[in-house]
Formats: sequence, structure tokens, C-alpha cells
Amino acid sequence: MKNIATIGALSATLLAVSFDAHAGGYKKPSVDFVLTILHNNDGESDLIASDVFDDDDNNLGRFGGIDHFTTLVNQLRREAYRNPSSDPSFPRRASRGAIMLSSGDNFLAGPEFNASLENGIPFFDGIGLGLIGYQALCIGNHEFDFGPETFAAVINSFRFSRPPFLSANLDVSPEPTLAILEDANRIASARIVRRGRRLIGIVGATTPNLPFISSPRDVAVEQDVAAAVQDVINQATYYGAKIIILVSHLQGVSEDEVLLAQLRKVDVVIAGGGDELLANDKNLLIGDESPQGPYPSLPTDADGKQVPLITTSGSYFYVGRLVAGFDRFGNLIAIDNAKSGPVRVAAGDQDDAVRSNLLQRRLVVEPVQAAVDALATNVIANSEVPLNGITNDIRSIETNEGNLIADAYLARATALAPTFGAPTPDVALANGGGIRNDSILPAGDFTELDTFNILPFLNFLVVVEGLTAQQFKDQLESCVSKVVDVGGRPVRQGDGTGRFAQIAGFTFEYDITAQALELDGDGNVITPGERIISVALDDGTDVVVAGVPQGGVTINVATVDFLARGGDQYFFSVLSPVFTILGETYQQVLENYTIDLGSITATQYPVGGEGRITPLGLSTP
Repeated sequence: MKNIATIGALSATLLAVSFDAHAGGYKKPSVDFVLTILHNNDGESDLIASDVFDDDDNNLGRFGGIDHFTTLVNQLRREAYRNPSSDPSFPRRASRGAIMLSSGDNFLAGPEFNASLENGIPFFDGIGLGLIGYQALCIGNHEFDFGPETFAAVINSFRFSRPPFLSANLDVSPEPTLAILEDANRIASARIVRRGRRLIGIVGATTPNLPFISSPRDVAVEQDVAAAVQDVINQATYYGAKIIILVSHLQGVSEDEVLLAQLRKVDVVIAGGGDELLANDKNLLIGDESPQGPYPSLPTDADGKQVPLITTSGSYFYVGRLVAGFDRFGNLIAIDNAKSGPVRVAAGDQDDAVRSNLLQRRLVVEPVQAAVDALATNVIANSEVPLNGITNDIRSIETNEGNLIADAYLARATALAPTFGAPTPDVALANGGGIRNDSILPAGDFTELDTFNILPFLNFLVVVEGLTAQQFKDQLESCVSKVVDVGGRPVRQGDGTGRFAQIAGFTFEYDITAQALELDGDGNVITPGERIISVALDDGTDVVVAGVPQGGVTINVATVDFLARGGDQYFFSVLSPVFTILGETYQQVLENYTIDLGSITATQYPVGGEGRITPLGLSTP
């Protein structure tokens, strides 16, 4: 994708300092243009305000909601033009401008987004995003979770504004629905906007891990992100942009710092995907939330120049605000620290609470709330035991919620396989990355809404046929390759932690101290893993003994199509296996299985699991 949604014309490159003949030499540059950059990331369809609780279960108040978020954005946008800075570096005579940007994951599967899917175009998320008034939105990985057509449907749902979605390292032209939007400048590598006499280039970047953490299908992903981004930056400056803002969705601030170190001409970086809060002592936060660093942080680019890097936590809980001063040549020379930082979206009775935006409430929040309420009243089972879906646990250890999900895969695949001409599965694998509630569900009513919160994506149950013992061992090696020992406990670490599997139909032991399997970006084995010690099916069949795969064993696996196609770096796709889709989404699988169970008992699903996965070699705490 090489098009730039642009206005303006080519202008000459000017020096960063000016010559004052009367003073007899160079003078210090002064702020000539004040740009207020408003931003957010990882909104992820959290459209409805919610109560927030601290670790002791104290209610901290109501926060978020796209309706309150929109009101705050409008207030901060007006303030950017009306309220001069108290900082003497920012003179009143300086011209002013404001822009609103998103750094990705603008919607996410779940009960709220399900309301859009049920309603059809225009999707509620598209209506809501259009009302915020963005100048551009970065393309995140979750934009592709339902495939290119649904991403296109969201873009086509915008009614009140038509900002482009940006990424310099994606080529969407092989996908017809996205190619049409690219031709219309609704998808682009960058956008140039004018504020006063200034042209501002906004360049997007998306994680190169996109093919194995989402479902972009034929969208081409350039792995050399730095080269792709720099090329677009150079184009933007050629067309006259003097200020360059990078909106990126690389899934963490550390990844943005690595990218920035390879780039030149960037003035500000807005990170996304890590759900990380940057803030300063003066910023009013939600409760005692601890920021991951200062706002802005100041990593360096390829020339050793410090560049402001900003981001916020998601869910429409904060509007980020950076007030930046530029000289008349477009050089960033000052930050208004008094005005910069995250601004929380208070939606209750707090002193800083903002009202609900009327259009957002009527067109988006109220119909979505009605749809979610309907799911919440549909009780499908009773749970006698709390179910652990905490993300850090789901992606590193066996949990009872993970066991419930894997059992659902195995049971439903066994029931459905004959209808679809598939073999009966022997085992099930549920990737931790697909389990999303990030909470402990209390004992009591288990509702249809719970199933959406746990398994929100459009993943379909499949049976992958005929893995050898060696192939199955290699897959398990991948599953445990990102787990490390921290204080005697398995903990996920690094990229690709969504590959850890919750399992059914077998047990296995692994040595956390042994060599971890390493894969390349295409799922090919670079370094074989040596962690898997033993694997035994529930019927007593040994698959791996003392680290050695056993001959004559063939295994059929119940899982989801996302993994069968290589998602979360499951390398079934490298093997080109035969797999059969069984006609139920994984959310429907969990719903149907728990309806059949009626009661989720502590005997079946004890807290802490039942020993299906055993890590060996852990240190003594």
C-alpha cells in the first residue's frame, strides 16, 4: 500500500534555525505553532461505561464509555484553540491546531461487537468511531479477527466522518473489499492534513506478527517495518509535510522503541497494542493505577534525537493529550508538560466527570446495552466453582476454565465429526490467546454473556487429521516455548504467548529448564525443542516417553480454524494438514457444552486444574 491521502504541495526543505542579521548571528528558535495531539488506542469495542474496582473490591467509580469519551475529546479539542499555555515557551501569538488519532485495535470480538454483527451495516462500532472525529486511525491486529470483509464493513459504517485507516507495511490490494476502500483513500499508508499553514504527515505501522495472531487472509504484511515506514515518511516530506507523527500498532512500547531507533524524521510516536499507561505525577488516574513510564517517554531515533513516545491504556478510559511546540520550520522544540498526559474519562459522579454525548448514547450505547443485557439474562448453566480465566494464568499454566473450554472442544467435535465426515478427535488444544475474559468468574449463574466474554472471536471448531507423534510433540514444544520460571512458577514471557495450550484428552509433562523450540516467521522450526518429556492419551496410549516420540501413533486434534491455518504460530499450516470445519464457532461450542452439562462442578473442574499439564524443573520459591 503506497498511496497517501494528501493535501498540499511540494515545498522546499528549510533550515532548522534562522539567521538574525540585526543580532549579528543565529538566534534561538521559538515556538511558532502549537499542536495538540489527542489520541487513544485499544478501544476494542468497550463502548459502554463500567464501574472500576480496586484490588480490595472497592468501587472507584464509573469510567469510560464511548459517549463520555467523545464528550471529553470535544472539550479537549476546543481547549486546544481557546486556552493559551501558562508555559512561557508557548507564546500567545503562536498559531494553534489539534488532531485526534487512534493507534489501533479499534474494535474487538465480544458481546458488544456481537450486537454490531447481529444488527448489520451500519455497525455500531463504525457509527461510534465516526462520531469521535478522528483524522486517522492506525490498523491494529484485531481489525482482521473476523477477516477482511468485516473490517471493510466497519469502515463502511462510518457516517459522520470518513478518516482513513493507516498502515505503511500492509498491502491490502489482494483483498477486493479492502482494495475498493484503498482506491477511495479510506485505507492508506499515510495521511497529510493541514492545520493553519502547516502540513502534518501521519504514518501508520502494523505489527509484522499479524498473519499468525489474526486473520488477514491475502493481505500482504511487510516484515521489514522500518524500511516500509521510512519510505512513506520520505514520501510525506516530499509532499510538504514538515511534522511527522507515527501511529503504530506493534503491541508494545518496547517494540516502538526498537522501530524508532531505525527511523529518521519522526517527530512524535503514538504506540498501541500494549495497553500500557504512560503518565506523570500530576496526571489524575483511575484509582491507584501505576503507569509504566513517563508521558511522554523520550527514546532516540536513528540520528540519536530524542522523540516523544506516547500511549494510554485502552477501553476508552483515557484520552491522551500531547501539547507540542514547533518552530516555523516544523522542528519540535518544546512540550507543554503542564497540559500533556492522559486525561481520564470519568462517567459517574466524580468532580471531573463529563456528560454523555447525546448522539453516541442514542445511536450506539443504548442499542448495544440492550443487546448485552439480553445475553446476561440468559442463564445456561450453574457453576459450583470459580473459573480462572486470568490472562497471565491462561497463557502459562493449566486452569479450570481452560480445562472446561478444551473439554468443550473435544466433546462437541466428537459429537459433530460424523455429520461432517471427519474422524473422531483424540485430543483438543485451546490456545490461550483465544481466551479473553481475563477474570475469575465467580461461582453461580453461568450465562450466554459469559461465553462471549470468554471466547469472543469468530473461530470455528475443526478436526485436524493424522498428526504423527513427532508432529504432535513439536506442536506441544511450541505451546510451552514461551514459558519461563519466575520464582518457582511458570510465567509467560515475550511475543507469541497466546500459543500456550489448554488441553483435553491427554496429559503431558515438560521441563521448563530445557531448550525451547524456536520458529521463524513462517512457522518453520529453527531450533528443535527439548522440553516435552512425556505425553499420554487418556486411553493409556503413550505418545512421548522420556522425550522420545513413539512410532505408529496417529492423532486427530480438535481445535479452531484459526490455529489450523497457522494462528498464534501453530504450525499446522506448515504441515498442510487435512482439517474439517464442524459448523460451530468456539463460543457456540462452549455454550452448547455447558448447556449439556447443566452444572459445572468442583469435582470436574477443581480450582487449579487437575494435573493435565505438569511443569518440571521449577526453582524453589
